[in-house]
Amino acid sequence: MIDPGDALGFAERILALVDQGRTTATYKYALLLALMDICMARTGGDGRAPASVTTGELALRTLELYWPQTSPYSAAGGSLVLRQNSKGQAGIVSAIQRFREVHSPDPSAPLSAARRSVPLAYEGLLASIEWKLIEMPIPRLQFVGATYDPFIYRIGWDTTVTPGQAGRPEFDRRLHFTGAAGDHLVRLAGLLRPLIETKWIELVTRFNAGVISDPGLAPFLFGAQRISTARLVPALRELQDDSCFFCGSALRGRAQVDHFIPWSRVPDNGIDNLVLADGRCNADKRAFVAAPAHLEHWAGRFRERQLQESLAAIADDCGWDQHPDRTLGVARAIYFGLPASADLWLQGKEFVHPDARVIETALGAGQA
Repeated sequence: MIDPGDALGFAERILALVDQGRTTATYKYALLLALMDICMARTGGDGRAPASVTTGELALRTLELYWPQTSPYSAAGGSLVLRQNSKGQAGIVSAIQRFREVHSPDPSAPLSAARRSVPLAYEGLLASIEWKLIEMPIPRLQFVGATYDPFIYRIGWDTTVTPGQAGRPEFDRRLHFTGAAGDHLVRLAGLLRPLIETKWIELVTRFNAGVISDPGLAPFLFGAQRISTARLVPALRELQDDSCFFCGSALRGRAQVDHFIPWSRVPDNGIDNLVLADGRCNADKRAFVAAPAHLEHWAGRFRERQLQESLAAIADDCGWDQHPDRTLGVARAIYFGLPASADLWLQGKEFVHPDARVIETALGAGQA
């Protein structure tokens, strides 16, 4: 078991990193969120976080975080890509922006579409992001003032690393978590994510002072509806036999796409995390975690081969992303960490507490 006292001390040290006043780019916040998200996505059937993550995994998650933020900000006239560095544009953001201008000019296009249409250019973009992470935020994140404290992870390089060194076959691209740091990132995600996002918003607002104001910036940077899910509705209707995922009633009128694992917990727009609901259920569920009965229903998607094949076909036809192992890991991170007193949404205004047996059966180690 993880010592709650250790988790509290870990949280305090994260706060010290987040509250540093000398931040000149948003990389620090992106790296912290990426570490957290990967730990959740790779949570195993035993509820434990991974012992390490790779720079390649971090590059992918960093790209996913910055992708929607590199489209023009409409509230500033529709042509401005927001600055994420105090002295101009951040290198990672500039690289993504250039890639979008050449290969993905439609601001509403999902990253998965670009990956499929120009795979070589996409891999080149990932490689450039990975190097920037190796060079800049990874060896610098754990400095508080002039003191280096590797309480989150340990790495085999420092701030003097060169591209030549990073390109050698023996270069260890893993970040090895210190003690229970990976588990702490999973357990504290619900508390740390809103704080980190708030700090990110504050920094972007400061970097773009005189051009934008705070209202409306949060949904632009971190909102769930930046990419339209309308194209998925017909196929999800067919998959669900034109019935609401939660109550089973016929989908009359306008059906709504819902994130089964709430976006506010972990931003996961993969097809496996999307279900179709009627307006009433979608409004009642909101950002609540669903009850064990719904979890059991949803987990069937990962057990039944035909459902996985159908979801894969939908993702392929719609140019949508699919990562079932990652989505399942996120579900484990959320549900295995729930306290016994947690209120989980069942229907209407009715809530129930977690049922450990149902949760473990639905999300156990035997799943995909």
